[in-house]
Amino acid sequence: MPAATPVSNTDSPRWQRELAEAVRDPAELLALLDLDPALLPAARAAAAQFPLRVPRGFVARMRPGDPHDPLLRQVLPLYEELRTADGFVADPVGDLQAMAGHGVLHKYHGRVLLVATGACAVHCRYCFRRHFPYAEANAAAGQWEAALRYIGSRPEISEVILSGGDPLVLNDRRLSELAHALADIPHLRRLRIHSRLPIVLPSRVDERLLDWLAGTRLSPVLVVHANHPHELDAEVADAAARLRARGVTLLNQTVLLAGVNDDPEVLIALSERLFECGIQPYYLHALDRVQGAGHFQADAELPALMQALRARLPGYLVPRPVREEPGQPAKTPLPY
Repeated sequence: MPAATPVSNTDSPRWQRELAEAVRDPAELLALLDLDPALLPAARAAAAQFPLRVPRGFVARMRPGDPHDPLLRQVLPLYEELRTADGFVADPVGDLQAMAGHGVLHKYHGRVLLVATGACAVHCRYCFRRHFPYAEANAAAGQWEAALRYIGSRPEISEVILSGGDPLVLNDRRLSELAHALADIPHLRRLRIHSRLPIVLPSRVDERLLDWLAGTRLSPVLVVHANHPHELDAEVADAAARLRARGVTLLNQTVLLAGVNDDPEVLIALSERLFECGIQPYYLHALDRVQGAGHFQADAELPALMQALRARLPGYLVPRPVREEPGQPAKTPLPY
């Protein structure tokens, strides 16, 4: 993924300054967490294929001295990423087959997804789009004109999903222009955004964002991505409260990851903490089999995990186990 443009102006929003100051050097990450320098050669080798990027506020939630910290494991490049694994491919969910236009993915009836940018605030090592050709497939090219024409010509589309990368790394002026242009399309009803920023960079949820997100006739839905309860600190909870106060529906998607959350106690605590923050547990995704992420595979644990969650949580706190499969008309529910 290309990095977001650095911002150094002290008059810029806090989130842009924090984004520009994100940790990019594996040596610095290891030093900040007092980790063994022997980890550095592996981290540098893997980062040469898929760069390291993690906000300092997210690093601050990790346990110093613990190379197995579940938040660290999501972002630290490892040698395992360079190994091949059977069935793990560059485009595991069939995005390129579903491309209906420049950055427009039309997989499911009534919904269309815009790849708004290739930039992210954090580079998750299991990212299913870590090999995606963002330079050639970005809906922002041409100021969204082609994407807007496509959506406007298809009255069956009622919901637009902004994804990436992470759409919230774009500035509020551009996102506001897009949101209002979408609201001018009469058959649209909802604007959904998939973003990790409210979790890893909660300062992104400022008044400028809230004004445009809640400022059109479209019903706003924000799907965040948290995998472990330690990600949900007080600042994240405050950001979620401000979103809810402006009428934004909040959902969470979790990816099942070996060494991060393949434990019933962790997933139960995550659902409980999400609900405390006003975020509804939505999906528990089986890992997308993307090249470089085979060491995160934990599918075999899913049946027992779901049995434990259903036994100990009320139904509304149990996320739906799903997998995304190329060519299917919706997420595939898993029978657990």
